Amino acid sequence: MTYAHSILECRRLAQRYRVRGGHQIVFENLELTVDRHQFVSVVGASGSGKSTLLRLVLGSEQPWKGSLSSNGEPITHPDRTRGIVFQKYSLFPHRTVLENVMFGLELVHGARLGRWLAWPWDRRRRAHFEDEAMHHLRQVRLDEHAGKYPHQLSGGMQQRVAIAQALIMKPRILLMDEPFGALDPETRDSLQRAIVSAFQAQRITVLLVTHNLEEALYVGNRLIVLAKDRGPAAGSRIVIDETIEQGAAIDAPHTRALLAHLRRTAFAA
Repeated sequence: MTYAHSILECRRLAQRYRVRGGHQIVFENLELTVDRHQFVSVVGASGSGKSTLLRLVLGSEQPWKGSLSSNGEPITHPDRTRGIVFQKYSLFPHRTVLENVMFGLELVHGARLGRWLAWPWDRRRRAHFEDEAMHHLRQVRLDEHAGKYPHQLSGGMQQRVAIAQALIMKPRILLMDEPFGALDPETRDSLQRAIVSAFQAQRITVLLVTHNLEEALYVGNRLIVLAKDRGPAAGSRIVIDETIEQGAAIDAPHTRALLAHLRRTAFAA
């Protein structure tokens, strides 16, 4: 299937929040177009509007001004075309890993676990859901743990389940808000490789917010930097938007030079 529109378009996007004594402008006149199968890393200093942008794209809050659309359709509320993975995973403790991953399919198709044994077509549907769930568990290297419960998993393994939960719904856009921020370095590195592998295999579009510049450069193939304009009332704007090499070695000279430029541009005191 081909689309006439970009998978994400933000036009003159602005957001502000009420604060004591008035309003705080997060950003305004933000222009952003994302095409299919881009892995966009969004970085910026604290307060630059990274997570706000993600919530607007998800549809969980509405913009102050401007518009957002996906494939030409206005974004007005969350739906299954945009999945999200947060820093803090949320799994059902009474469901196995496999059942947690299947849960979204059950909701969409109106399945009820109590009926699986009642009708042959429900049993066939469950078998299909299990096959789909196992495919995504293999993508995040958790298929051997499908029968375990969340309390039997490490934090990194639970985050893998959350990623599989999002991927099984086949979203147009996968949104990720600091998904690896609470993990130890070894687990973080492993999950970064897993999500890049899933991105390449499933050919989805990813919008990832992170404060970790090395992570942004490793996982992404496009980099966006948000930074505040000068002045107490000014909002953020996009100061860098460029294509990058996904999986580039962090110790490569060009990568070190880009890191130094990013710290001067977006993170200088």
